[in-house]
Amino acid sequence: MDDRAKALLKALIERYIADGQPVGSRTLSKMFELSPATIRNVMADLEDLGLIHSPHTSAGRIPTPKGYRLFVDRLLAVQSFQGVSPEYLSRQLPVADPGRAVSAAATLLSNMSQFAGVVLAPKRSQIFRQIEFIRLSESRVLLIIVTPDGDVQNRILTVKRDYLDQELAEASQFFNQHFSGKSFEEVRKALKEELSSLQVDISRLMQAAVEAGTSDPDVDESVVIAGERKLLDISEIASDMDRLRRMFALFEKKTDLLQLLDVSSHAHGVQIFIGGDSDLVPMEDVSIITAPYGVDGKVVGTLGVIGPSRMAYERVIPIVDITARLLSNALSHNSGNT
Repeated sequence: MDDRAKALLKALIERYIADGQPVGSRTLSKMFELSPATIRNVMADLEDLGLIHSPHTSAGRIPTPKGYRLFVDRLLAVQSFQGVSPEYLSRQLPVADPGRAVSAAATLLSNMSQFAGVVLAPKRSQIFRQIEFIRLSESRVLLIIVTPDGDVQNRILTVKRDYLDQELAEASQFFNQHFSGKSFEEVRKALKEELSSLQVDISRLMQAAVEAGTSDPDVDESVVIAGERKLLDISEIASDMDRLRRMFALFEKKTDLLQLLDVSSHAHGVQIFIGGDSDLVPMEDVSIITAPYGVDGKVVGTLGVIGPSRMAYERVIPIVDITARLLSNALSHNSGNT
């Protein structure tokens, strides 16, 4: 595309984001010193490239997912955060309670963007200081994991035979003597060599403990969402019942969101996922803007905003960016005081 085509595409998308109405050649000709015929020719070229299209029989054009992608990657000028002071925002995130800080960050994202805010909570520690096995029944054993910072996690293990209390105590003692202070992933690698001297049944129990220790916590606990009802105020989403159902199924199920947020945690800085352009967003006309956050420089989770593809990206991107920084500061402050 030449500079003129880029300028027209940028103007068309910005006008559509602002008004929500298809943009015609007459509207654009008032913004540029070009005839409507010239504008129509350029728009036809943009349509051939798959960047815009005409909805129904409208004479105007709207962006396609491919058009939005080119816009945010190459044409968008993102401003620094505008709004209330970062000091005021940081006070909304309680530094003394990491769990409340994560929930507050989701609410903050929603309130500032007027869309849905979502936060992938920090993964629970996979390093343990101590573990204990407790018999619950013939086929169930409770695994208690105590992390170095005193967090207590419980897992239920389904076992193939009934274990004696003495056997469970032996397995606990072996774990704690040999592996205390290590991650379950490190334990997994060492198991084959270390367990050769133990009974086969005890080995199976310990392998089950390692699998449970490395598994993710329940999805419902790890994905925090706030303000999803704000999306009911967006006409292009609220007017389509099928789209609305799929949107709320996304919030309810959370598995797709978890996958997307997990992918985002491995990237640097703000990421933009556009429905119809990204396989990770299961719906067209929906965009998700994410950024990783961390504790003491180490990434521990991701947060973001879910809204329509017709969103003011230059406004929402700084909101996501500053919230990620503030949550990182709040959690690192808490880490430094423990």
